[in-house]
Amino acid sequence: MEYKYINPTRVIWESAGEKGTILNSSALLEDRSPQITIVPKDPCVFRHNGSIPSVLLDFGKELHGGIQIFCWRAAGEGGARVRVRFGESAMEAMSGLGGKSNATNDHALRDLEVRLVDMSMTPVGQTGFRFVRIDLLEEGSVLELKAIKAVLLCRDIPYQGEFRCNDELLNEIWRTGAYTVHLNMQNYIWDGIKRDRLVWMGDMHPEIMTIAAVFGADDIVEKSLDFVKEDTPLPGWINNMPTYSMWWIITQYDWYQYKGDLNYLKEQRDYLIGLCGQLSEHIDESGKDCTPEHRFVDWPSSANPEAVDHGIQALHYLAALRLRELFLVLGEKEYVLKCEEDLIRLQQFKTSYQWNKQSAALLALAGLHDVKKINQEILSKDGAKGFSTFMGYYILQAKAKAGDIQGALECIREYYGAMLKLGATTFWEDFDLSWMENGAGIDELVPEDKVDIHATYGDYCYQGYRHSLCHGWAGAVTAWISERILGIQFAAPGGKKVFINPQLGDLTWVEGAFPTQYGIIRVRHEKQKDGRVTTNILECPEQVELV
Repeated sequence: MEYKYINPTRVIWESAGEKGTILNSSALLEDRSPQITIVPKDPCVFRHNGSIPSVLLDFGKELHGGIQIFCWRAAGEGGARVRVRFGESAMEAMSGLGGKSNATNDHALRDLEVRLVDMSMTPVGQTGFRFVRIDLLEEGSVLELKAIKAVLLCRDIPYQGEFRCNDELLNEIWRTGAYTVHLNMQNYIWDGIKRDRLVWMGDMHPEIMTIAAVFGADDIVEKSLDFVKEDTPLPGWINNMPTYSMWWIITQYDWYQYKGDLNYLKEQRDYLIGLCGQLSEHIDESGKDCTPEHRFVDWPSSANPEAVDHGIQALHYLAALRLRELFLVLGEKEYVLKCEEDLIRLQQFKTSYQWNKQSAALLALAGLHDVKKINQEILSKDGAKGFSTFMGYYILQAKAKAGDIQGALECIREYYGAMLKLGATTFWEDFDLSWMENGAGIDELVPEDKVDIHATYGDYCYQGYRHSLCHGWAGAVTAWISERILGIQFAAPGGKKVFINPQLGDLTWVEGAFPTQYGIIRVRHEKQKDGRVTTNILECPEQVELV
């Protein structure tokens, strides 16, 4: 892990008046050394003379970690007591716990008190945040501060993947998705750095696809896959959700395709065989998946039982397909046949793609319906309306499978671009385009005539300020851009053979890099006047065959 000091970029707000006084708050924006000294020099002064002096700082982008307060003088009884509030939005940092806005201390403390003393360098907190509010609480106390710095805690790993094109919005979306996943690569792959500092298997699949496209074969992937397996002895379901056991199978397949590590795959043999039998037992006489609760596709689908049932049917079918391929690699002929039998049984159940975009995309990717019809009738309807941050990657993959690259690009600009317009520096746990109507940015104190989207929206477990604004499952748009627009996909396990198939849509040029275990593939594509795309291979490991 790397620790890095980050200076605040602006003072958004400070208390005013003669009683609760803050002097020289601009000093907190200076790039001062992270070491306290004996003699104060040009301090920021908090003076509590009957009302609480407070300041709200913006650190410029979402961070994981805490802050360190560099204090020359803390005058009060036993020092000076301060309240620290972290926020992923400016308004969250201004809020107290509870109430209609649903601010919480769940999973990581974001609202806490600490006592500062003279000549101290006090670390405070570990959470996901961009904004911090500091209050001096006790009447008669005084603070003289040298600095308040964020302490970023993240993995010190290079960005091996790259993407650039003639559309700067797409470039920013690619970078934001990569950064979102990077922050969630902690001891394990988390889903959120403020709330959901947990290893959720289904959520990990889109994160792992982004890790492959940006960071390469990082050992955090296998560490996290092993963790959820070891935490879930059979006949348990990973994270208490049958679909997340399905996602474990799908992820094992995709990771084997990326890394090609047969020895690691062999270590999964017994668990794969156990899951094969367990899933097979949960196909009823009609061919319908009958796995038990909690039945989950994504949160926005949860109110639509038909969408959930048909989405899970598609996931079960995809898992059986992937199991079959893995058992072929492992030479387990008996279980290859078992998977083929299950696939025939699952096909007997009549599915529909009319329920929502999420289940329709999964049915398209499973090959259970005509992908062009699904794209035309469902996925292309109303642009990015009906997208979700978890299922966005799969909706985009289904559109690509239908050949609708231009439609996918337009949805990316509309959906992910909207979050950026609202001040996002990482992508969110959930987002709906309707939130844009009269919505204020997360980087401002919300005027009375605007909607505080962080406090107002969100559902299920992520209502109000509990909503995570840095959620790893939302970052896979980056993987999609690298796979489909830059056009680099593995044609054989481990990247021994690689497809170069750029699909530029309305873009005029694209360049970038994709990591393999043998080294970096670097390419540039340019659209000619007649519409043809020419490709220049700038770098390719000699062990990799381009097809």
